[in-house]
Amino acid sequence: MHSVICNSAVSLSPYHSCRRKPNRLRAKSSLLVQKQDTQLGEPLSDSVSVSRRLILLRHAKSSWDNRSLRDHDRPLSKSGKEDAVRVSRRLQQLGWIPELILSSDAARTKETLKIMQEQVQELVEAEVHFVSSFYSIAAMDGQTAEHLQKIICRYSRDEILTIMCMGHNRGWEEAASMFSGATVELKTCNAALLETAGKSWDEAFATAGFGGWKLQGIIKPSS
Repeated sequence: MHSVICNSAVSLSPYHSCRRKPNRLRAKSSLLVQKQDTQLGEPLSDSVSVSRRLILLRHAKSSWDNRSLRDHDRPLSKSGKEDAVRVSRRLQQLGWIPELILSSDAARTKETLKIMQEQVQELVEAEVHFVSSFYSIAAMDGQTAEHLQKIICRYSRDEILTIMCMGHNRGWEEAASMFSGATVELKTCNAALLETAGKSWDEAFATAGFGGWKLQGIIKPSS
């Protein structure tokens, strides 16, 4: 089975269907990451609330060797490529394999995903959408978390239990912190593993709100 890949241009209009006012209480994060034996891809009963997992991955380190390139077009550095290999294997070891991948269309983010797919077959089998707004939204203070909710709810289906969003700082770090209620630092090729429960992704976001997602851990290339 091969990835379904789409390029998507997305409006930044306000989102309402899975929006909730932020919970400003701060919560301690757990750095314990556990495997979960969840049957994926099966129809879910309307009455069942299940675990839903969200991976927020910052792209691997990019190269500045060619100063004539636009920021959007910069490729990965040698160390960035090596980090992408390590992180993909770490996700596989932990059992955090997304069925849906939503990614920035910047060159360095696409290249990060390509390298990860070369290492882990299950990532090739995931549905993939490149979302152009992920590149720009990350630079807008306070807007990334709400925008991620909107895009996830647009592309997800109830039977999808793990989603990975790939993008940039400062927005990805900010979104991970807002979702979890903890202070999250995401260096290049770091991934925040977040978890909550819901019958659907809309319900998961509505119930957890901002501050209600459990931070299961931070994956780093060096870990």
